Amino acid sequence: MERARQLVGEMLIYCFVVVLLTGGFLAFFYAPDGEMVSYDGGYEPLRGVPMSAAYDSVLKISFDVRGGLLIRQLHHSSSVLLVLGTVVWALLGRFRYAPALLGLGLGLLGGLAGYGSADDLLSGTVLGKLPIVLWYGLHVLAALALAATLVISSHREAARHPRTPAFVALSLGLTALVFFWR
Repeated sequence: MERARQLVGEMLIYCFVVVLLTGGFLAFFYAPDGEMVSYDGGYEPLRGVPMSAAYDSVLKISFDVRGGLLIRQLHHSSSVLLVLGTVVWALLGRFRYAPALLGLGLGLLGGLAGYGSADDLLSGTVLGKLPIVLWYGLHVLAALALAATLVISSHREAARHPRTPAFVALSLGLTALVFFWR
């Protein structure tokens, strides 16, 4: 059971690397601004519609940046896999490890903050009244805290059960299989 938990933990780190890389790409084009602007991007039906600058930048990433929609979808799906994998990781540890619960909480917080920073899901709600910059900062902080939790926990588990090249290859292969499963 410990080895299975360690395998899932390794897969979570690889998922997080994908989230980190795609998030870094998206950060170059994202504008965390709540100011109202008129949309002038490539999607014709929305031209001239007033929206927040954050949502405008998300739409421009999706429609105007080459590969932007693919990167957004990859970021979203790998984030969902990260949260689901953290649930499995916590269950395999029978919730006896504080990092598992911390990781689960941080994953959920990061997902909520990601939706809040895009300004598309939470608009018009009580949570939608918070500034977008706050959501974006919370999203980045939750991601960094989750990374620290995963790396520290993985390091501790590797100290008890050292990784072998076969183990690393298995975890990389299973992670790739999970990503491309459709």
